[in-house]
Amino acid sequence: MDARWAQRRPPLPCGPVAYETAIQQWRVGERFVMDAPPEQARALQRVEEELVAELRRRLGGAFTVDELVDLYESGTAWCLELAARVAPSAPWTWDGRVADAAFARYVRGAANYAGGRRLEASP
Repeated sequence: MDARWAQRRPPLPCGPVAYETAIQQWRVGERFVMDAPPEQARALQRVEEELVAELRRRLGGAFTVDELVDLYESGTAWCLELAARVAPSAPWTWDGRVADAAFARYVRGAANYAGGRRLEASP
């Protein structure tokens, strides 16, 4: 990369943009699971439950929205592996939107999340 270009380019947005993108994807996942045909719902819910349990194991006790976003941004291939293990005969559960639904559900327990939004730190 040209050092002169790096000096002239505007700073990349981070933090709130990453959260905003993630929460939008997570909400799409919630709708995907909620709108699933009845014959697929049980398997989708079972996989979502297992993903939430795994998020709890990975993040431990108290966590922040930013920690959950960081985990999401680090990759969710493990979610597909878990879904395939939990529901091997239900390939519709392997959809990445099921993982998004689990993240959407889990974010509600973040220390800095309330009323459907991330709480900003006081100055």
